[in-house]
Amino acid sequence: MVQHPRPIPHQEQTAVAWLWHDAWHEAHALHVPSALTALRNIPSFLRRVVDAGDQARTIGADGNPLGFCAITGRQMEQLFVASAARGSGVAAALLKDAEQRLYATGVVSAYLHCLPQNTTAIRFYEKMGWVGTDLHPVELTTSAGPFVLDCIVFTKSLS
Repeated sequence: MVQHPRPIPHQEQTAVAWLWHDAWHEAHALHVPSALTALRNIPSFLRRVVDAGDQARTIGADGNPLGFCAITGRQMEQLFVASAARGSGVAAALLKDAEQRLYATGVVSAYLHCLPQNTTAIRFYEKMGWVGTDLHPVELTTSAGPFVLDCIVFTKSLS
């Protein structure tokens, strides 16, 4: 049974950073510049988890996060699931929670970015009612400055 998304307590931030690190590297490392991959280390993910604050959620038993999601403004910004939890409904629960949180803040049209090589994520977002558009350059912020990647922009009406 899939549990409900919940805020990330301080004592789980490192575990969520490791989950995010592992899932990000699995999904993205082969498709982005090696300089960006080198910057995506545990300290960078931990800093980003902390910075996400109450805009982030995790799911799973206390101390054993299975997934992570964060929103910013109108954007469903991050969604990552541990490999052991894929196909279990964790991603759908996190995405639905993100959509509800966005809508609760007045967002009626949300968006997200996805690498075109991430075909598993693309199929998932389409299944969940998100509509992809053409590739658009997206600027990522890093400690070494911006990186620009071509991403599919997905949108969804939340009304």
